[in-house]
Amino acid sequence: MARRGKTAARQAVKACAVALAAFASASWPARADWREEIGTFRIGIVAEPGGGNTVPGLARLTDAYANAIGMKVEFVVARDYAALIEAQASGRVQYAVYSALAYATASERCGCVEPLVAPVDADGAVGIHSVLVTRDGRLPDLAAMTSHRVAIAPAGNAGGALLPLAALSAEGVKIAQDSPFLARAASATAAETTLIGGEADALFGWEPADATGRSTHSDGTVARLAAAGIPEASLRVLWTSGLLRYGPHAVRSDLDPEAKRRLTVFLTNLKSQTPDVYDLLERAHSGGFVPAASKDYAMALAIVERQSAGKE
Repeated sequence: MARRGKTAARQAVKACAVALAAFASASWPARADWREEIGTFRIGIVAEPGGGNTVPGLARLTDAYANAIGMKVEFVVARDYAALIEAQASGRVQYAVYSALAYATASERCGCVEPLVAPVDADGAVGIHSVLVTRDGRLPDLAAMTSHRVAIAPAGNAGGALLPLAALSAEGVKIAQDSPFLARAASATAAETTLIGGEADALFGWEPADATGRSTHSDGTVARLAAAGIPEASLRVLWTSGLLRYGPHAVRSDLDPEAKRRLTVFLTNLKSQTPDVYDLLERAHSGGFVPAASKDYAMALAIVERQSAGKE
């Protein structure tokens, strides 16, 4: 009899504990869905020159993103990349459309962003690399560069100046923007003209490249020189840099994984499923979006780090 009494008491205590747990669980507020936590999903984009704060096709783009993630979407037009970076770093926008160097700057600024996708060209190019081009063997190799005259684009030119200086420095080549063998041209076209006219023995230019780093030769310095009348057989590429990817669409790293997944699916299918929306979102590269990762922007980060160190 005493044993049955103890068993009944234990069962009563257990039942009471279960009831209390159920009551407590019911009393705790459920974790809000990520959409509720965000409220309005804000997408940052830089205004086009002369466009003020308007975005062509804004209503169409807003609807497309809202349908993709199932929540209210608002576009925020920034005056420049510095303002856009600050907006995403502070959390005022969850998503931003960047150039490669702007993304690298944002990454260095807060470490709180990650790329989702990046555009590609119709021929498969995903970015550019810098090339050192000579004509008729005037410059025998990279090691002889310091005893020859090499044309280089203006200091802010990514493919023809920023990229070669950062890439060569990373490879241990001693080079700076004021190196005496460099002939700074007023433009990339002017740099090409110096090689055509014989005032320079070589020049730093650029070539589109696919994901493997292979030049697509659809555009770029060699094609431009050939179009200007220099026989392509007389042109030789002596050095090629690492790949500078086209700028990504990036989100804050703390964005819910489901939101990242939905956005990636939406963007990578956009060209094939809704080409008119793709054309509104991406005008420079017509091949669609592909997934991107932080490691794809190593060269962009090298350029930004060099600038931050005051070497450029």
